[in-house]
Amino acid sequence: MSPRSGSPAGTTAPGVANRRTRVILVTGISGQLGHELMSTLQGLGDVVGLDRAALDLGDPDAIRRVVRSESPSLIVNPAAYTAVDRAEREPEPASRINARAPGILAEEAQRLGIPLIHFSTDYVYAGDKEDVYVESDPTDPQNVYGRSKLAGETAIAAAGCRHLIFRTSWVYGANGANFVKMMLRLGAEKNAVRVVGDQFGAPTWARTIADVTAQIVAQSVSPAVAPEAWWAQRSGVYHLSCDGVTNWAAFAAEIFAHTQCACRVEPIASADYPTPARRPANSRMSNAKLMETFSLHLPDWRAALHLYLDGRKA
Repeated sequence: MSPRSGSPAGTTAPGVANRRTRVILVTGISGQLGHELMSTLQGLGDVVGLDRAALDLGDPDAIRRVVRSESPSLIVNPAAYTAVDRAEREPEPASRINARAPGILAEEAQRLGIPLIHFSTDYVYAGDKEDVYVESDPTDPQNVYGRSKLAGETAIAAAGCRHLIFRTSWVYGANGANFVKMMLRLGAEKNAVRVVGDQFGAPTWARTIADVTAQIVAQSVSPAVAPEAWWAQRSGVYHLSCDGVTNWAAFAAEIFAHTQCACRVEPIASADYPTPARRPANSRMSNAKLMETFSLHLPDWRAALHLYLDGRKA
């Protein structure tokens, strides 16, 4: 039914009775983040990866059936409807995947007595704050995608399961379409590109998110802690994005500079590049809560970008 990657026989997840192997269920493995999680979670359990063919997150019955069949010790849900502009004219699919599906996964996690890790977005904020956002700031999404992701967060909290929700930003990776790939393509075709320069945030490599997630999961299975208490004490929302801040035009310029592309970047205002979905002008988020809770530090966005670009050339 799904790709499966094994862990050493005989390992037992702490606090899970009658189980020889800890099972980690990962959704959306064809996506940018799901693809990376399938690698970084190795060694932490028997990783069961589900793509869209194996699990249709738009089908509530299928979600319940698959979760109950696999009976995991942990659910990790990177799957999402990420077509931000298309969501403006297709709100129902966005709601099914981003809002209802996480809620059902959380209900199943609560029924099994297991934790859930879910990934959300900077788009839950209005983007009009002058300073960096912290997790306690009011949410006010300005587009359908952001509202659907916030509804997913709310559904998870309402289900009552132990959970970690990671809000991230400007994600790029090896799989799927993303800004970096688009700039590399345009840079090879054009002498100049016009890119929005008045929206600010932190580009975040999918592998960085996956690495941090794996380190946090590893902390949860340490023999020195009781898993149930560990998850209960840490449940909640965290920001997880690379350190530093930039804008889309400067992001593009960094991509071209590191790849020695001669294409010129011409910064423009958001008003000069209208899109169906309104984007937040400020997506800067503080990682302080995550760093203090898990003793982890996030790399600067440039360092992560350079590693990603160098890996593409290797």
